[in-house]
Amino acid sequence: MYMTFATMSIAQAYGIELSLSQQITMMLILLVTSKGMAGVPRASLVVIAGMLQTFSIPQEGLALLLAIDWLLDMGRSATNVMGNAVATAVVSKWEKEG
Repeated sequence: MYMTFATMSIAQAYGIELSLSQQITMMLILLVTSKGMAGVPRASLVVIAGMLQTFSIPQEGLALLLAIDWLLDMGRSATNVMGNAVATAVVSKWEKEG
């Protein structure tokens, strides 16, 4: 969702209107392309850059995100680590190893 909102925010900053179908298409593409990137620092910027090009939004707008992305990236990484830790604990209890 973050990448969808970030891309739409950049489009709005440039005055580019996206139709509802474009917004839904963007969300579906980002759902597929974002899998597995949670553990890679700053990977969201690369995915957003690709999305900007796909929808003909100026890529210079990516600079608008650089000031806040580091904080959001830490939150995404922490959420990923916590999710992995909980899943490991659940599987351990399920297998009766813990």
